[in-house]
Amino acid sequence: MSKTTAIIAAVIIALFVAGSAAVFVDETEYVIIVQFGKPKRTLTEPGLAFKTPFAEKAIHVEKRMLASDAPESEYLTEDKKRLVADPITRWRVIEPLLFYKTVNNEDYARKRLDEVVLSELRQELAKHTMGAMVGGKRGPMMARVTQRVRVKATDFGIEVVDVRIKRLDLPKEVQRSVFDRMVAERERLAKGYRAQGQEESDKITSRTDREQVVILAKANKRAEELRGEGDAEGTKIYAKAYGQDPEFYSFVRNLEAYEKSLTKDATLVMSTGSKLFRYLTKPGKGAAAPRQD
Repeated sequence: MSKTTAIIAAVIIALFVAGSAAVFVDETEYVIIVQFGKPKRTLTEPGLAFKTPFAEKAIHVEKRMLASDAPESEYLTEDKKRLVADPITRWRVIEPLLFYKTVNNEDYARKRLDEVVLSELRQELAKHTMGAMVGGKRGPMMARVTQRVRVKATDFGIEVVDVRIKRLDLPKEVQRSVFDRMVAERERLAKGYRAQGQEESDKITSRTDREQVVILAKANKRAEELRGEGDAEGTKIYAKAYGQDPEFYSFVRNLEAYEKSLTKDATLVMSTGSKLFRYLTKPGKGAAAPRQD
């Protein structure tokens, strides 16, 4: 081997060793230095650090917020109602060395944390009715679950931020019967409302008809009164006119009689002894009886 080749090989080996010794710590993570499976130290500050090549290993642990979406499970409430809940937990690592010793990695940490969450949630739901879970009491309930899970999660070097229920529902086999009961209840209420509306409509219609009869009766009564007053006034006028000129009054009354009895195309045959004929032939003497010779 030539001297140049030996130098190149030495440089390559040196670079490989230096690369194996260098550890870059990102600001979003912790780095745990492990020697033969045993943790030696923890790097928490971002930047470049070094470890013993080949003998030590760098384990990277996420520093940012993490989420654990536990599988949905069935729970029993205080009133013996079955519910399906899908909880979600937000958490972060605050003690990386304890985290590594107890749960080792994120996947196992999520598994252990989900077990704790489901256990605490099952205990909490068993103390409340289904109505409380659906209503406004869910917030305080989940706050209590979060507090208990937070205490237990410290054993894993984890800080739990909060626990929430992403979805709360009934078991599928129960949903259909519940929906059928809801539909039946709504139909019963609808029938009741329709019956009340019909009853109110009948009342309004009856009251309107009664008021209509009263109004028409009053109107007819007033019309008869006005008609009677008009007839009386007309009689007075006719009587007055008759007193002033009986001949003219008799003539007008005869014309009115003929006007009412004759149609447009009717033919009138009058006797020479009729009053109207005398009015037409001898004005002013129609009322006088014909002279007998």
